Amino acid sequence: MQSQTPPTLTDAETATLRSLVAAMLPASAEHGVPGADDPTIFADLLASLGRDTADVQQALVTLARFSPAPFAELAEPRRAERAAAFNAAPDAATLTLQRLLLLCYYRDDRVMRALGQEPRPPFPKGFTVEQGDWALLDPVRRRAKLWRDAP
Repeated sequence: MQSQTPPTLTDAETATLRSLVAAMLPASAEHGVPGADDPTIFADLLASLGRDTADVQQALVTLARFSPAPFAELAEPRRAERAAAFNAAPDAATLTLQRLLLLCYYRDDRVMRALGQEPRPPFPKGFTVEQGDWALLDPVRRRAKLWRDAP
């Protein structure tokens, strides 16, 4: 069986993607976090595309519908506005891009430190999660059974 090589992004797609992720997760001096266009985070994103490259390319095609000019050439306020519109109406390809971006962003040690977390894998030590309001699950508990019992 012959394996297929996943497609790669063109230079224009890479520039558009860098501009888009910068608008989606901008740097914040107040919170001490880099933007998603940070060289380390962006390189991780590009290296992580793999089989999802075609979906990311489709998300960039969708983005083009929200922008009258090439996204990377827009002024910063217009980019933020177009990125917000793009994120507000996600399709499967856009959701794939968002998932990849968040995966790479929160894998960065600087981001984890800014969140007050030790930059390490969650296992085997785990992380402490604050208890929330368990009553929020009551509507789910009251729902009818969605499965059938095994014989």
